Amino acid sequence: MTESTKDITDPFALQADLPPNPDYGSELPAADTAVSPPQEANQPSMAWMLLRELVETVVLSLIIFLLIRQVVQNYRIESHSMQPNFYEGQFILVNKLAYKLGTPARGEVLVFHNPNNTDEDYIKRVIGLPGDMVRVENQTIFINDQVLDQPYGPEPFPDGYNFGPVLVPANHIFVMGDNRPNSSDSRRPREQGGIGPIDESLIVGKAWLRVWPLSLFGFVNHYHLEPHAAASSSNAVVWGDPLAAPGAAFP
Repeated sequence: MTESTKDITDPFALQADLPPNPDYGSELPAADTAVSPPQEANQPSMAWMLLRELVETVVLSLIIFLLIRQVVQNYRIESHSMQPNFYEGQFILVNKLAYKLGTPARGEVLVFHNPNNTDEDYIKRVIGLPGDMVRVENQTIFINDQVLDQPYGPEPFPDGYNFGPVLVPANHIFVMGDNRPNSSDSRRPREQGGIGPIDESLIVGKAWLRVWPLSLFGFVNHYHLEPHAAASSSNAVVWGDPLAAPGAAFP
């Protein structure tokens, strides 16, 4: 008795199984009884891939940020001491490599650590270099008894103001704020509450780019000034002498 009611030649008929072949098992490898997991299970999940990408991006961004901070640093000006060239609330970028690859020049604007509190940073203009004799008389700055021009247009000294002369020590620079009557700078020695000449090791870098406000966006102007025109000289005084820095100087 057959299971099909149709003729064997009928294409829709159920065909009988092939008879077993005694050599079949020797021709094919034995089937592995272990069930292999789906290939997708060995692949990382989409969530893990996204998390890894995020971590890699954050780490790379942090490395780039730290590298940039070794070269450039941003500052917000928080005083009036550099008016009329820099005003409170402006943002600048400082080139921290400038004085690692070179030396300060008279007329340049730089940022340095306050020698009385290195957590604070000041911005001033370089006036004197190591070995310079600095004095002020009748609104004129003299370096080694020669006139130092002031093309950057600073606020004038108070009427009748005279200063120095003082000798800038080795490895130090003499700085002033452009707002002469309202700047705490090298004219007042540390013994009198000022900052005195600045040790070169305290220099952070050279003012490079003004980034805010946008209307003033651009590179900071610097001047490389050389004294000229001989003038009369007078005796120098030593830092710590109460007469070394007469006149007003404010933070």
